[in-house]
Amino acid sequence: MNAKLFDTSLPRGVADYLPASATRLSLLEQQVLQVATSWGFQQILPPALEFEDVLAMGMGDGLRARTFRFDDWQSGRLLAIPPDITPQIARIVATRLKGQLLPYRISYAGRVLRHAELQSGRNREIMQAGVELIGLDSPEADAEMVAMAVEVMTAASLRDFKVDLGQVAFCQGVFEASGLQGEPLRLIRQAVALKDVSSVEMLLRCYPVPEASRRELLALPRLFGGCEVLEEAARIVQNQRSKAALLNIKDVVAILGLHGVSECLTIDLGETRGLDYHTGLTFEGFVPGIGEAVFSGGRYDDLIGRYGFDAPATGFTCNLFSLMQALELQGTRQHEQRDLLVFNGADDRSEALELSRELRQRGYAVARDIIKRDLDASLCYAAEAGIRAVLVIGNNQDTRSTYQLIQATDRAEQGITREQLWQLFPSRS
Repeated sequence: MNAKLFDTSLPRGVADYLPASATRLSLLEQQVLQVATSWGFQQILPPALEFEDVLAMGMGDGLRARTFRFDDWQSGRLLAIPPDITPQIARIVATRLKGQLLPYRISYAGRVLRHAELQSGRNREIMQAGVELIGLDSPEADAEMVAMAVEVMTAASLRDFKVDLGQVAFCQGVFEASGLQGEPLRLIRQAVALKDVSSVEMLLRCYPVPEASRRELLALPRLFGGCEVLEEAARIVQNQRSKAALLNIKDVVAILGLHGVSECLTIDLGETRGLDYHTGLTFEGFVPGIGEAVFSGGRYDDLIGRYGFDAPATGFTCNLFSLMQALELQGTRQHEQRDLLVFNGADDRSEALELSRELRQRGYAVARDIIKRDLDASLCYAAEAGIRAVLVIGNNQDTRSTYQLIQATDRAEQGITREQLWQLFPSRS
């Protein structure tokens, strides 16, 4: 087949990630999991396929509509590629971990697929890494999730991020107190989500509600900003559910102060994201210039019960693609350079193999330059491939030294003995 006539393009919403980007994504994943490990979480690996009806038990209508499905020739049932990992965690907790002592501290990483509108420009493939804390129903557990997410962002060297805190029970209390249902409620929720006060006013003229509810609904789109929003909300809301939710988010904010996480917080009590999924505190991390959240999470006490095991839960997940994009926008390019390229100028390769093996055993990333080319070409290759230095064997005219160590970027060169080599590259283990 003529390659020029063959279409090798990818479907919209997916991409190839070449070594530089793949390395950054891998480092970000490791950082999330390392932070999770330091907080006492253990990783699990959910499958890449599930039966659609089982997976759907843990998804709302929104996610279910965006799920990739296909027939399973072996079982005759419908299979699905998970659009989110949290429902899988819920199933595993309810069916595989049930009976073990609570709480469960679980971390995970993986790729998910979601349908996306062609015009949206959004990725259909998302690389996630996150944690779930199962079995604790307390503001301290919610605060732990936010503090961990902030620690992940700090570990990744992300700057100028903000964490928007919401409380879905606060919104639900306002909507329930209004008595609105069906289409009127849908329109009001939509206007609140868009922070469209004028539309809320217009809708309330068409669908009258009690005066106390009217004040609450009109306030919702405006209740965002700093922590002073909490005091403003306390003066406005009258319904008991919203009052209880307000006390909850105040407790979380107070505990986050003890964690040293206050400066990056903003409050958005009119946030309607996750009303059909979350049950309490929600949070999202945003960076200027990036349209999607770099992380998101919240409390979802009803989800695991759908699989037969009632347990409160909270967690968060990082969108590693968005996080990488944010870091690149800020000029922070995470990369993991390989340490050495071994250039053998002698015919005998035994010493080059011996040194390479010993350096790897000491914890260094070492490649051998097997291709026959001159030293200058190998230095160019090392610089382009992200290798720090070239170790030259059997090509040294300086009889006082055994090897040459040449930095790939600036070509700085030094002659070293074998003893000096081990001093420069001590064991990392």
